[in-house]
Amino acid sequence: MQADLSKIVKEAFEVNGEAFVQLVEDATRLVCSENGKMNNFTVLGRLVVMNSQGEALVVGDLHGDLESLVDIFTSSDFVRKMSQSKGAVAIFLGDYGDRGAHSAEVYYTVLKLKLLYPEQVILMRGNHEGPEDIMADPHDLPYQFQMRFGEKWTAAYSPIRQLFGCLYNAVLVKERLLMIHGGLPTEARTLEDLAYADVTHPKKRILEEMLWSDPNETSGETSPSPRGAGKLFGKKITNEMLDRFGVRILIRGHEPCEDGFTIDHDDRILTLFSRRGPPYFNAHGAYLLVDLSRKLDNAEQLVSFVHKF
Repeated sequence: MQADLSKIVKEAFEVNGEAFVQLVEDATRLVCSENGKMNNFTVLGRLVVMNSQGEALVVGDLHGDLESLVDIFTSSDFVRKMSQSKGAVAIFLGDYGDRGAHSAEVYYTVLKLKLLYPEQVILMRGNHEGPEDIMADPHDLPYQFQMRFGEKWTAAYSPIRQLFGCLYNAVLVKERLLMIHGGLPTEARTLEDLAYADVTHPKKRILEEMLWSDPNETSGETSPSPRGAGKLFGKKITNEMLDRFGVRILIRGHEPCEDGFTIDHDDRILTLFSRRGPPYFNAHGAYLLVDLSRKLDNAEQLVSFVHKF
């Protein structure tokens, strides 16, 4: 049965604090319990390893922009696709809230889709869903929840924070793609390092770099990041890390893009930014709709599957 996206969005604007909390708690239990073989992928710790088959919708940063989220699912017709095929999987790269006016509504819509299509919606962690010691600043969500839910806002905010710890660190599509919100972790040597980066944090900086780092064309290896967390990493790191994990391309979010996407490091990195408007004022948002069975050698080959809006 196909979900009604317009009905979900209407619910998102009308839901009270108690019902919102129930939805978040239900989704948190589901995401936290995911482990082992599921549909077209396997869960190891907080790493999703996907077979190179089926169709993927990849969505970058939303930051409270519900209009862009609705545009993406409407233009891609992906709710219908998920309803008709288990091979259709929606992957979110993180940063659902903060900045935009409708963070609570974005969370509600995304989590409702997760509950309706549990093995076809993959929710990754962004730096705005990070641990408290490396949380993004300013963190607008508490203020937004106060405006949305009134004096009982903490009852809604607390379970969202619990959800953050269960979101995925990375998604790997065998022989094809690696998806991480921010950047490649220079200390990672194995898939287990990616899978359990949340467990080894803060002793190791792997999770910090995955959530916060950015590619840089002038860095040979790494240099300090102006963000105050993570690193800037150069082409050498990109080539070494992607080769280590047996993939060709890194897909990431984290950075605003004027046209909704950019390509870096000799066509080995695709950055997606899936929201528009203030405070970023980018002309376009973008998402990716791609057949995972297609053999891809570089990010330039993904451009024809990037949809700007």
